[in-house]
Amino acid sequence: MTMDTNYPAAGADRSDTPDALDTIDDAVAAAAFRRLVRHLRHRHDAQNIDLMGLAGFCRNCLADWIVDAGAPLDKAAAREAIHGLPAAEWKSRYQTEATPEQLERMAQSVARNDH
Repeated sequence: MTMDTNYPAAGADRSDTPDALDTIDDAVAAAAFRRLVRHLRHRHDAQNIDLMGLAGFCRNCLADWIVDAGAPLDKAAAREAIHGLPAAEWKSRYQTEATPEQLERMAQSVARNDH
């Protein structure tokens, strides 16, 4: 399994306190992840560019993260698992053209991801 090196280790921000996230049962965490993915599948109006601008991640990032975590999928299969259909089809059905403002907001947000 590949560790996500974009984020501090558990408890890194509070060296003497364990990260409560690490105490959540894996089955519960997996159920919450699946609920998040299904929510995003339902909310096509939540554009990836807007997710990137607000939170610094999007559906494609989730696909990358599941591969990084050890899912035996290539990039296309991982994106299909997250989008619920091939990414190219999702893009043609739901993705709108990004505005310059959205692109700038995304760039500023992604820059904050560097820890």
